[in-house]
Amino acid sequence: MPLLQVQNLRTYFDTRYGVMKAVDGVDFEVAEGRTLGVVGESGSGKSVTALSIMRLIEAPGRLVEGSRILFEGRDLAALSEREMQEVRGNEIAMTFQEPMTSLNPVYTAGDQIAEAIRLHRRMGARQARARAIELLELVGIPSPEQRFSAYPHQMSGGMRQRVMIAMALACEPRLLIADEPTTALDVTVQAQILESLRALRQRLAMAIILITHDLGVVAEMCDDVAVMYAGRVVERGPVDAIFRSPQHPYTEALLRSIPLLGMTADEPLKVIPGKVPSALRWPPGCRFAGRCDYATERCRRQDPPLLEAEQGWAACWLRAPPPKGSAAAA
Repeated sequence: MPLLQVQNLRTYFDTRYGVMKAVDGVDFEVAEGRTLGVVGESGSGKSVTALSIMRLIEAPGRLVEGSRILFEGRDLAALSEREMQEVRGNEIAMTFQEPMTSLNPVYTAGDQIAEAIRLHRRMGARQARARAIELLELVGIPSPEQRFSAYPHQMSGGMRQRVMIAMALACEPRLLIADEPTTALDVTVQAQILESLRALRQRLAMAIILITHDLGVVAEMCDDVAVMYAGRVVERGPVDAIFRSPQHPYTEALLRSIPLLGMTADEPLKVIPGKVPSALRWPPGCRFAGRCDYATERCRRQDPPLLEAEQGWAACWLRAPPPKGSAAAA
């Protein structure tokens, strides 16, 4: 059984303009000890999916009935808030996009890590301090005893991100959700953070959901990929297969838009035309049809489910057998 199974996850927001269907039928799974990369454009629903798994969606947002989040066979969507507090941070942990706003500015980095340890592990103050210093060293922060007493504003962006990772690992969770862990960091620090995550995964044998828009990070870090577009997973499968032979036109377009080494200054970047439709009014049929080079009338009329492809699944009618009675079927 996979460690985590997300089935028909739907997260809606009630707004003055109508119901915003930010996440609208997401399905994927994560196996023990593996890293799943969740990729897609801004606004595709990646971060809302992560917050939904952690049950951190607040009003006017809500999980729609029928959503299932199975962690080791237990449905997190059905747990009470008190039961979920035992899971959150202890069995599943999450690091957020912007550590400067996620860390409390009036507490030292060490105190914030120690608080998480004391909350879930019932340790005394001295034990929690020693464990926090050990975690700061584990994530690669130099002089961890001194950095224990530093405030977030006294640290660089890379160090703050490492503090967030140390907090997430305080209770050695089975699953870590890392939401854009390398955003706004320079290339050298990005590489260090990713190397830390890779080493920690091997050392602690934990699974990781890595949310990112950077396909280079996915290629380097992930075993499996879920590609999101307009609130849904449109393709998922092993990372090698998806990079070698994408089965959904959106995945193909994303890979085609990556700048290549050796491109000349006058060579235009390949962009995806159009824009993501509004979550207030998803169009009928395939939500990518308006931007797709291969769209047919069926694509604009019928919404494709995830269909089995070569080494994964893709929500595209190109992967389906032709309808019975059609010329192609004949």
